[in-house]
Amino acid sequence: MVDIPKEPSRGKNFIIRLLIAVVVLTVVVAAGIAYNRLEPAAPTIEKSSVFIDTVVRGDMVRKVRGSGRLVPIDIRWVTPATNGRVERTLLEPGATVDPDTILLELSNPELELAVEEANLNFKSSESELEAKKVEFDKELLDLETSAARIEADLAEAKLRAESDKELAKDGLISELQLEVSTVRAEELAKLREIEERRVGIQKQYSDNLQRVLAAQVDQASALYNLKQHQLDALKVRAGFKGVLEQLMVEEGQQVDVTTDLAKISDPDRLKAVVRIDQNQVREVSIGLPVEIDLRNSVLKGRVSRIDPSVQEGTVNVDVTLEDPLPPGARSDQTLSGEIEIETIPDSLYVGRPVYGQPGATVSLFKLNSEGMEATRVSVELGRGSAKTIEVVNGLAEGDRIILSDMNEWDKVDRVRLR
Repeated sequence: MVDIPKEPSRGKNFIIRLLIAVVVLTVVVAAGIAYNRLEPAAPTIEKSSVFIDTVVRGDMVRKVRGSGRLVPIDIRWVTPATNGRVERTLLEPGATVDPDTILLELSNPELELAVEEANLNFKSSESELEAKKVEFDKELLDLETSAARIEADLAEAKLRAESDKELAKDGLISELQLEVSTVRAEELAKLREIEERRVGIQKQYSDNLQRVLAAQVDQASALYNLKQHQLDALKVRAGFKGVLEQLMVEEGQQVDVTTDLAKISDPDRLKAVVRIDQNQVREVSIGLPVEIDLRNSVLKGRVSRIDPSVQEGTVNVDVTLEDPLPPGARSDQTLSGEIEIETIPDSLYVGRPVYGQPGATVSLFKLNSEGMEATRVSVELGRGSAKTIEVVNGLAEGDRIILSDMNEWDKVDRVRLR
C-alpha cells in the first residue's frame, strides 16, 4: 500500500505570514519612532568667525558713544565793509594769515567817487570855518577898539568933571559948565557899558557859530574818514590770526555787506563735537568725562555744552579737550567719543551682543566648559553701555557667550565650534 504525503494546512500558512508581517511592521514603527527621537546633528561653525566674551563681575562703567569731528573754538567770518565786485583772490584755503593779510581785492567805482566828494566837502567846511574865524576876529577887534576909545574918552571926561567941580567951588566956572562936564562923563560911562555888552554878545555869537561850523567840519571829516575806510576796506584783510579754511567767492562776483567772503579759524584751539543719539543724550550732563578717539591718539575731555535741538535723530555735544592736541590734528577731522555716564559697583556684565538692548530678554549661545559647543540660553539684560551691558539673569560669572549675530542659526539650540 503506497503512502500519500499530506499537504500543509492552508490556515497554518496564513498565520505564519501574518506573524511575519506584524513583526516587520513593529520593527519599522519602532525604527521610525527611534529616528524621530534622535536630535539633529548640531551645525559646526568656525570659532574664529564669532566674537566670544566672558561674563565678569566688577564695577561697570556706563558710557554712551557717538561719532563727530574736531571744530575750531575761535572762528571769524570775513564780510565786506561795503558792496563791491571781486577783482582778485590772493590766497587759497589752508594759507596761514595774520590780521593784516589781504585775502582779496574788491572794486566799487561809486565809492571812489563818493570819497572824492566827501574829501571836497570836508576841505570846503574847513575853509569856511577858517574864513569865519577871521571875520569874527575882525568884527570883535573893531568892537574892542571902539570900547577902548570910549574908555579913554570916559577917563578924560571924569578928569574934566573932577577939575570943573573944584573950579566951580572957587567960582572960576559957571554951574552950567560943571553940569555939562558931569553929564558928559555919565554918558560916556553908559556908552562904555553898552560897548562892553556888544563885545560880550559878539564873543558869544562868534563862539556859538564857530562851534556850529566846527561840528559841520567834524561831520564832514567823519563822513570822509568813513568813505576812505570803506575804500581801504576794498582790500579785504583777514583781521584774525589763523588759517584760511574757506574762500567763498570767485573773481567777478558781486558781493554786499551780508556776503560771507571767507572763514578763518585758529588751528591751535579746537574742540570736539560728538553726535549722540537723541534717546541716549538725556543721561548726558555738563562736566561728564569724555574719551575722544582720533584714531592715532586718545584724548581726555569734559562735556561743555549740549545743543538744545535735535538734528537727524542726534544731538551735538561739545567737548572741551583737557589733553594737548597731537601733531597733525586739524579742523573737521573725524573722531569717535565715549561719554562716561555712571559707574555701577559690583555688577555682573558682559560685552554687548549684536541685538542686546537694555532691559530686554534675549537668547544667546553659551559655551560649555570645553569651549567646543554652545547651547542657546535665555538671558535678561539690564542697563547698557557703549560696549558692555548688565546681566540681570540667565548667566553667571565666568560664563562665555557668543556676541556675534547668530540669526543664521535661529532654528537650532546647539552649535559646535572648531
